[in-house]
Order: sequence, then C-alpha cells, then structure tokens
Amino acid sequence: MNPTSFISASIPDWTREAPGSRRWDPPRRLIRAIREYQRFRDQPGLRAYVGKRSAVLAHRFWSAITGADVPLDCHIDGGLKLPHPAGVVVHPQAKIGPNCLLFQQVTVGTAGSAGVPTLGGHVEVGAGAKILGSVTIGDHAKIGANSVVLEDVPAGATVVGIPARIVRQRDEEPLDNLRQLTVTGNGAPRSAIEEREELVHGF
Repeated sequence: MNPTSFISASIPDWTREAPGSRRWDPPRRLIRAIREYQRFRDQPGLRAYVGKRSAVLAHRFWSAITGADVPLDCHIDGGLKLPHPAGVVVHPQAKIGPNCLLFQQVTVGTAGSAGVPTLGGHVEVGAGAKILGSVTIGDHAKIGANSVVLEDVPAGATVVGIPARIVRQRDEEPLDNLRQLTVTGNGAPRSAIEEREELVHGF
C-alpha cells in the first residue's frame, strides 16, 4: 500500500508545519505567522494586540521571502505543507482541509464571480495547478501539475489536464486515457508510471 494512504484527511498532523529549531525553513515560518495571527485575532487586551502586530510583521517578511500570497485570514486546517512556496496564491475565502500539500505556482482562487474552492483533507496539488471557482476537491485527491480544475473532483481521484479530467480513481487501475503516453522533448515516450508521477508531483 502506498505510504501516503496513511495520511489522515481529518486529523491534522501538526508536525508537518513545525519549523526546525535550527533551520531557516521559510515555508513553515510563513504558516506559523498565520497561525499566530489567527490565535490572537479575536482576543482582547494588550498581549493579543502585540501578538497580532508581531504576527502581521512576520507574515509580511516571510511572504516576501517565499514569494507566496497566503492571506492571514484564510481558512487552513492543520498539517499544510508548502515544499516550494514560490508563487503559491490562496484566496482569502478559500478553505483548505487537513494535511494538504501545495507545490510551487499553485493558485486556489476565483473564476469570475463563481465563488472559491474548498479542498478536502490530504489533497495534493502539483506544481503550477490552478483550482478556480466554487469547486470542491474530495479527500485524498491529487491534482496534476499545470492542471486547471473548474469542476468538482471526487475523493481519491487523480485529475490532469486543461481543463482537468479524471485519469484515476482510488483503488482502480489508471484509465485508458492515461495510457495514451505523451512524449518528452526529444520525442521519446514515457511510461505510464513516469507520466503519472510527473503530472501529480511536478517533477
């Protein structure tokens, strides 16, 4: 069984966000600033005010360092991972479930006035993917690199393409259209496994 199947879609794994004590670790520092702001946001008193101001300054700093646009007020459940946060954009009203994974250049945002996305638990989003509008991404779904998602994605499904289409359901063999291999820059075909790993993980 794939080890990633053991990652919960409902119980946050806070260790995924914890910065190492001796590490630079900008992605986790950015997430920590968001957590600190939200912890103090609705509390009264001087301590809460100072905590909020400190978190705002930290958020600005780490946003500049990472090149990510993840707002202070967005709804993100625990366990978010941003391995390469450059270019990640999240709409303030989007909802991201527990233990999600967003690679570089991912956008979770609007499509005109059609609302914002909701990501379930343990959703993995490949590099450059766009999830737009009032769509719901089911638990344990995988979004392929550079895909554009404009419709709901069922739990456990893998989607790729522009617009994104389902190429695999949980506990099923890849669909036939995944076996229609694309080619590399030199014209050599890639195997289905290589194709799927690149589409999902972006490398």
